[in-house]
Amino acid sequence: MQRTRQVAASPVRSASGTWGVIADLVADTVEQSSALSRDEAVQAMSAAEAVGRVLIAGGHLKQHPITLVAGKVHCEITTVSGTEALALEENLNPVPGAAGANDFTIYLPSPAPLQEQVKAAAGGHARLSDAVPPVPETKAANSGPLIDREALRRAVTQR
Repeated sequence: MQRTRQVAASPVRSASGTWGVIADLVADTVEQSSALSRDEAVQAMSAAEAVGRVLIAGGHLKQHPITLVAGKVHCEITTVSGTEALALEENLNPVPGAAGANDFTIYLPSPAPLQEQVKAAAGGHARLSDAVPPVPETKAANSGPLIDREALRRAVTQR
């Protein structure tokens, strides 16, 4: 399931502080799975910290998200800066859907001026990637109605 999270950056937080919030969000989400380790997520985010701070400070995460894929979770994390950051109501709760995950990957955006640095950071941990994230799964349009009309009809007639 595709989710998004926005994290307030400058002037609310420094680039380092913003990266810490993003790292905690990723680790807290991964931790929901009994098959995955929070520590491994923390290590992966630590390996990407230097380039992550540069992505934040350069404003790249405003338009190019970090994407966490873990089981059913496909979460794009962006930053918000300036006066918008001051008014942002953040949702920093773990992203639901990772409980059944057996694997996870953190996709780092690779904007033109930072491609080499992002590639080097992604090479620093097996859970990091500088590739384009996969397209989130969506249910087919013909997978059936969203409302069970027969159940609704039974509920109304039983009153």
